[in-house]
Amino acid sequence: MATEVNETKEKSLNFLEEIIEESIAKGEKRVQTRFPPEPNGYLHIGHAKSICINFGLAKKYGGLCNLRFDDTNPVKEDVEYVDSIKRDIEWLGFKWAVERYASDYFDQLYEWAVVLIKKGLAYVDDQTQEQIRETRGTVSEPGKESPWRNRSAEENLDLFERMKAGEFPDGAKVLRAKIDMAHPNMLFRDPIMYRIIHAEHHRTGNKWCIYPMYDYAHGQSDSIEKITHSICTLEFDVHRPLYDWFIDALGIYPSHQYEFARLNLTYTMMSKRNLLKLVNEGAVMGWDDPRMPTICALRRKGYTPASVRAFAEMVGVAKRDNVIDLAKLEYCVREDLNKVAERRMAVLDPLKVVITNYPQGKVEYFECVNNPENEAAGKRQVPFSREIYIERDDFMENPPKKYFRLQPGGEVRLRYAYLIKCEEVIKDAQGNITELHCTYDPMSGGGSSSDGRRVKGVIHWVSAQYAVEAEVRLFDTLFRTEDPNDTSEGQTSWEDNLNPASMVKITGYLEPSLREQPIGKTVQFERIGYFCPDTDSSNDHLVFNRTVTLKDSWAKINKQ
Repeated sequence: MATEVNETKEKSLNFLEEIIEESIAKGEKRVQTRFPPEPNGYLHIGHAKSICINFGLAKKYGGLCNLRFDDTNPVKEDVEYVDSIKRDIEWLGFKWAVERYASDYFDQLYEWAVVLIKKGLAYVDDQTQEQIRETRGTVSEPGKESPWRNRSAEENLDLFERMKAGEFPDGAKVLRAKIDMAHPNMLFRDPIMYRIIHAEHHRTGNKWCIYPMYDYAHGQSDSIEKITHSICTLEFDVHRPLYDWFIDALGIYPSHQYEFARLNLTYTMMSKRNLLKLVNEGAVMGWDDPRMPTICALRRKGYTPASVRAFAEMVGVAKRDNVIDLAKLEYCVREDLNKVAERRMAVLDPLKVVITNYPQGKVEYFECVNNPENEAAGKRQVPFSREIYIERDDFMENPPKKYFRLQPGGEVRLRYAYLIKCEEVIKDAQGNITELHCTYDPMSGGGSSSDGRRVKGVIHWVSAQYAVEAEVRLFDTLFRTEDPNDTSEGQTSWEDNLNPASMVKITGYLEPSLREQPIGKTVQFERIGYFCPDTDSSNDHLVFNRTVTLKDSWAKINKQ
């Protein structure tokens, strides 16, 4: 029965897929989606979900997905963000059909605005932004009509052309749609279509000094590209009627908008404005700081594209906003890295072990498996010598019962190498343990022993002589509370919830093969977690980021 249930779940459709299949059944011969980011910042994990949905639906139904930049505000936008967005989408494994920009359509959008003016559906308003806000009304009170609402079409056409020609300063005039100042949907109360901005645009230069607003440009851009399913997050559902109104008023291709729940993660801030503040104030190392929720930060931290795509699929497509446990994202990256990441040995809290009966100056190499989950990953040679490092917490002087790691008089196996027995504990004047003196069984290499005995404890190690020293950055959540905006404990703002221990730097000792590890390629430090070289890493100063620990709280909770 369980198998039948699982198969049913796999075959069930989300509501967007149901909509598309219904439209196909009614005769729609194609599926065309688009991903329309504004190039005013770096994409985050929420955008990754949207990318996976838009590109994924197009792929599933044999359609196409365009990449269209909503570049309608030259003050906030930059080529840097355009390039980063394209890089992120490609990293996630998607290819867009065509690359477009809202600015490609500025001439057409202007012409359509003229059409609306001639129809008596748009007018030039001389009120300031503040005056417009004050006269918009409330949800319970209608707004007040502008004194310039009933200008003639001829006057509006003249003023609009002069706005385009640059005769007026910023804020002097706007073009508004003429709809209904008493409409229950506040967005219908004569929304602004164009504002004056004298600023150089990253693509059109100084050709334009009037720029369309999102609500005016978006639906028409979809229509030009003949988008069949304009998919966006739930906060835009209130914008959908206005989206339809402009398309109907112009009598153009009827693209239609559908909304899904945006992604909210515990311990994570998604506000682009607040993320920018963190960057500008130096609270993080930049947009790609591994503690940030941006896609470039996940890449720098060591996440894989497959793990992000798997997370988007696990979260699914919902109609209502909810908060997803960050542990789910970490579960997805563990699942993928367990399959693809090679294993290496590293010691992050070293305790020196001297193997007193091992020959001075002798070095030998043990063959180590790169990935037990993937035989094709092969093996590597790791050097072994008289002095090694082990993790400090792999030794206890006075251990509890059922402690199977190293202890005085006790024996453990060194991973891939020998059995060793602790003979002596060396301490400094303050009583701190500084090193251990052990003996080894020369006949115990490769999993055997001189008399066939077996031990339960297996610990990792690195040769002290050949160890590579590295800065290791241990990352935790950027915020101390599940909801960064929670101020119930007396905090005055979300900034009070920043986690002071979100990044801890330590010195680790790594097996020598890690000196050649490519930046961005994640490995498993055996028994510790997953790590990858940081972009700060160099031949002279290795830097590794912890991608995720081995412990998986989400999987354990969901097995109970």
